[in-house]
Amino acid sequence: MFIVFEGIDGAGKTTQIELLADKLRAAGLDPYVTAEPTGMETGRAIRRVLSGALPKTPTQVAAMFVQDRIDHNVDPDQGIEGKLAAGRAVICDRYYYSSLAYQGSLTDFDWVMAANCDCPEIRRPDLCIFLDLSPEESMKRITKGRTQVEIYEKAETLTKFRAQYMNVFQKLQARGEQIEIIDASGNIEQTAEAINKAIFKHFGI
Repeated sequence: MFIVFEGIDGAGKTTQIELLADKLRAAGLDPYVTAEPTGMETGRAIRRVLSGALPKTPTQVAAMFVQDRIDHNVDPDQGIEGKLAAGRAVICDRYYYSSLAYQGSLTDFDWVMAANCDCPEIRRPDLCIFLDLSPEESMKRITKGRTQVEIYEKAETLTKFRAQYMNVFQKLQARGEQIEIIDASGNIEQTAEAINKAIFKHFGI
């Protein structure tokens, strides 16, 4: 199974991914946890862009993500395809949904969608779990104890991107994609319980 977690920053993706990985191990599976941008050369360049250290246009950023995502799928050591072929479950923190929501709202959406969703070397996930959180709560969580935020971490920007995510999901569900929107405003246990119900619904685990 190939499961992707999405959500605006502060929604708790990292924590919930770890809990799901533990659940899958307990069920006898061998989950491979990964993330985008990757730790490969393409992903490292993207992280410099997100930090503001390497200025790029939205179209350039979208293209960089496509390249990183292709590498993420086909890399012989870290690739999603290889892990799935070896019988492992793959859990990914962010995928093309993020590109469609973020870069797709800043440059030509149809181009970003075609580059990602129609690319033969970018695999479609079996399930996307979106941890839904209000932009106000997101800002409260991500700024707590931090002195620096990334270029997309502003309340008005997060509001725009959350709305864009919902538009993206509507379009992708029309193409047959499986997407579960989970309320992440509660505590860790409440969110994990909702995720577990979604996993059972789709995979019987």
